[in-house]
Amino acid sequence: MKINTSVLHLCTFLLAFSATTYAQNHNSEKPVQTAIVEQNLDENSLFDQTLQKIKKEVDAEIARGIDVPIPKDLAGGYTHERHKKNYATAQNAGDLYRIEKDEKYAIYIKEMLLQYAEMFPELPLHPEERSYARGKLFWQSLNDSNWLVAMSQAYGSIYDYLDKEERNQLEKDLFLPYADFLSLENPKFFNRIHNHSTWGNAAVGMIGLVMDNEGLVNRALYGIKNTNISEDARDDDGGRILKPGQKAGFLANLEEAFSPSGYYTEGPYYQRYAMYPFIMFAKALEDKRPDIKIFEHKDGVLIKAVNALLNLTDADGDFFPLNDAQKGMSIYNQSIVIAVDAAYYYGDRSPGLLSVAQKQGRVTLDEAGKAVAEAIRSGEIQDFEKSSMNLSDGPLGNNGGITILRQGKPGNNYSLVYKYTSQGDSHGHYDKLSFSFYNEGEEIIQDYGFARFVNIEPKNGGGYLKENTTWAKQSIAHNTIVQNETSHFEGDFDTGSNYNPELYFSDFAPDDIKIVSAIDTNAYTGTKMHRTMVMLENELFQNPVILDIFRLEGEKENQYDLPFYYQGQIINTNFEINTPEQLQKLGKENGYQHLWVESSGKAAESNTKFTWSNNRKFYTLTQVLDKNDEVILARIGATDPEFNLRRDPVYISRKQGVKDALFVSVLEPHGSYDPVTELGKNSFSQVNEVQVIKNTTAYTVVEITGYDEQQILFLLSNKEVSRDKKHQLTINNEEFSWVGPYIVINK
Repeated sequence: MKINTSVLHLCTFLLAFSATTYAQNHNSEKPVQTAIVEQNLDENSLFDQTLQKIKKEVDAEIARGIDVPIPKDLAGGYTHERHKKNYATAQNAGDLYRIEKDEKYAIYIKEMLLQYAEMFPELPLHPEERSYARGKLFWQSLNDSNWLVAMSQAYGSIYDYLDKEERNQLEKDLFLPYADFLSLENPKFFNRIHNHSTWGNAAVGMIGLVMDNEGLVNRALYGIKNTNISEDARDDDGGRILKPGQKAGFLANLEEAFSPSGYYTEGPYYQRYAMYPFIMFAKALEDKRPDIKIFEHKDGVLIKAVNALLNLTDADGDFFPLNDAQKGMSIYNQSIVIAVDAAYYYGDRSPGLLSVAQKQGRVTLDEAGKAVAEAIRSGEIQDFEKSSMNLSDGPLGNNGGITILRQGKPGNNYSLVYKYTSQGDSHGHYDKLSFSFYNEGEEIIQDYGFARFVNIEPKNGGGYLKENTTWAKQSIAHNTIVQNETSHFEGDFDTGSNYNPELYFSDFAPDDIKIVSAIDTNAYTGTKMHRTMVMLENELFQNPVILDIFRLEGEKENQYDLPFYYQGQIINTNFEINTPEQLQKLGKENGYQHLWVESSGKAAESNTKFTWSNNRKFYTLTQVLDKNDEVILARIGATDPEFNLRRDPVYISRKQGVKDALFVSVLEPHGSYDPVTELGKNSFSQVNEVQVIKNTTAYTVVEITGYDEQQILFLLSNKEVSRDKKHQLTINNEEFSWVGPYIVINK
């Protein structure tokens, strides 16, 4: 008789599965979490699909055999990647052992850990000396913490399978000294407010929970006491230096790095990275130390953080590349799979999270993943709705923030990301009041992200390139004002860390208007920057347009540059441009040395218009500039002998020799092109004219005229932001009255 192996597997799975989080309750009087023995899972569930995929991967690794090489490589090299593969496979093997009780998985983990235990006592620091905190198995302690977080889970899964002598050997020769190395021997790594420290805290705490070592757990939660860390310990990967008496440890990172809204000060790319240790240690604490109530800590900020992260994505699920960030990092990363499942299970069971999990196509192999898979199978799923929102920055939510404006319809769904955050620790950029703009998942006005090729060994061992400092962090690399070719705060980290812009106001209530306004008075001494961005939907336009009002008040005459890093091909301009026979650099330093001037010219007498195409759609930037203003078309790539930078284009409008300045711009998506029919539709701008009707310290009034001569009037109060404040203004003998900081009038 032929046996249906899938059914056999399923029966075994349902009878044997007693999954908990990694921390086994082997020495605890607390009963284990509810075993997964429900009889309503089937082999087509997302849980079982994940199980089968992981089983195939782990079985293949077991067949290859265990390799524990002597460390020598940077990221991307064989030994680095082999040790990463080892800990990932061991962790997955632990899940399989808990579920299927197949001894081969326990044997595999045990043999691997014993090999590491044999190696570790004599293992010196990693031979590569690039990191401020060198590791043992890896070039930096951060990666060693990755290893210990995963291996803690693997060890916890087979703890009761091992005999006492084997456990003693592993803890004496491997786990205890490794925990001490990452903490006591590396306080500058462990005692910080930074994603590195979060990984170190979680690593020490999680192995402490498995071993029932209260000292390690407390060290992880509260940091190392009575340790001195000098200022010279900080480098590009270092975090905030702790002042005497300042809190450290996992709980301090949870309290200090997250705002009350769930925004992580380093930005979404590193928030995604930090969510893994935050969530995994939290799950372990919830299992072994429920008295801490970790998922309720700081008003449930971990659950809020997951929702904040999901909102910091474009239509494709890619994270907005704020601060140091690699483009393309998305919700499909394993950290976000873990975070989404945990947010659903430990939170309020929001059905919107289920649609995210369904897109991810896999779940965690524990109670959280099971709950998500069952809810999807039972039809509880709903769409995760993204809307316009403010996300505050800073531990108390008073250090600026991020605003996302969203408007449009399927096929043309727009997102504007406006950044007025704090510095963002060492991964922050000098880009106050900058923005980026998306149509669906397409970058229209881009943020560069970082200059790094992660895990590509030929590019600086996968680490940060020098151009990350000389270009990517500099203000000219972003879509914001640059004064006198000098970056915000003169590119000084400590100065930038002391200040942040302030939200002036925002309003998302009207269906046709989404607006945000913020002010900065510290990026440049003696200069006030005030930028207001309006996403405006109106019958005059095919799609929502962006009205960008950037006001500057200076104490002395300055040069102001406003770049727009557009993506696509130039279609048309209405200003004369001069193309040099030989390319020249735009400047000498602060990022200007990395820009080739491809052409330049004077602004048009009326409006300056610049049209380009991207992904078969058209975009026009219409600006109100003075006749003496300059327009520069440039491209990244100068002073880059190793071709570390992308050759992306930029449009820059420049004002020189002025104290106060006003840049008014309208960014307009319009039309489309079909390469099959070779027909372009609405390829011309629908904005006929943009005029500044009034601009004083009290009010700015802008008028937009469409080609049908219909007009929109936007009136902004520059001083009074109260929503109850009544305003009255006379323009061309016409009187306007309104309440609140702004009004939009269709004329």
